[in-house]
Amino acid sequence: MPGRKRYRAAVVGGSGYGGAEMIRRLLVHPEVELVRVASVDLVGEPLSAADPKLEGRTDLLFQDLAPAAAASGMDVVLLGLPHKVAAQKVPEIAAIPGVKVVDMSGDFRLKSAESYERYYGQKHPHPERLADFVYGLPELNRAAIRQARFVAAPGCFATTIELGLLPLARAGLLEGIVHVQGITGSSGSGVAAQATTHHPVRAGNLRCYRPLWHQHVPEIAETLAAAGARELELRFVPVSAPLVRGILATAFLELPEAWTEERLQRLLEEAYAGEPFVRVPRKRLPEVAAVAGSNFAEVGVAAGPAWRGRRTVTLISALDNLVKGGAGQAIEDMNLVLGLDETLSLEDPGPWPP
Repeated sequence: MPGRKRYRAAVVGGSGYGGAEMIRRLLVHPEVELVRVASVDLVGEPLSAADPKLEGRTDLLFQDLAPAAAASGMDVVLLGLPHKVAAQKVPEIAAIPGVKVVDMSGDFRLKSAESYERYYGQKHPHPERLADFVYGLPELNRAAIRQARFVAAPGCFATTIELGLLPLARAGLLEGIVHVQGITGSSGSGVAAQATTHHPVRAGNLRCYRPLWHQHVPEIAETLAAAGARELELRFVPVSAPLVRGILATAFLELPEAWTEERLQRLLEEAYAGEPFVRVPRKRLPEVAAVAGSNFAEVGVAAGPAWRGRRTVTLISALDNLVKGGAGQAIEDMNLVLGLDETLSLEDPGPWPP
């Protein structure tokens, strides 16, 4: 008989795509037992009602539980609730002594209540809680996450763009205006079809949305400033694409001509040496197919010719929006706050073809 797992976990809001990814990872976790899944949808149904791959894998059912009831007796709670909903539920979970929280929504990623109101369209209901949360990007905040009780898992676009630009911020090279285009798959829009996201209008189509005003902009700016960026102005244009999983982000900036492609390649390689989930390919540029279905991200660089002492540089990054850009990174954060090996249940490379 296998030994009892050391930690008990509950998922609150588990019927969406991110919740399903999180549940799959928890069910194979060697140290954490998934005990409860709370959801207002599919109540009383087996978990396979949201993810057919779970058929016969677990006897757990979706339960209609208040967050505090779901968290009772748990070591950790993972929140898969929508933005603006999670913020209402955190205080009642926080009142339970000792339980740790990893939140996948955008409600606690920002330190500025004013930025939250501007980009999320409402006043934050509990601004006093913003300072309690550590931003859950392990490549930047690993030590702080290990000591945290509350972690805000980063957004999918934010993670992709931050990983591309983080080495430059740390090297003091990130300053002023940076233009970024991010292309994303349909699963980031969630389970419920909308007029602009369901298959008939998504397939065979490319469409910009929220150009220059996406809610991940202040999150990225705060994170890169913490890493060393100066007076950063992010000009971000998101694009919806006819693929299910994945994000490809390309950032454009000007650097002194001494920063050749070879030198920047070395900077990326040194920055991510030893990082378990960030790869820097040498013979190709990052691509979605190489990371789809996995918790791995790829980062690469291309540089143009020098002109008047400067050269245009592009930083390219790719990841799976549901895994490293979502539920996988939440599991990574959970592993850290519980004092476990960061990579547990996340080391699979994903399928090929994707």
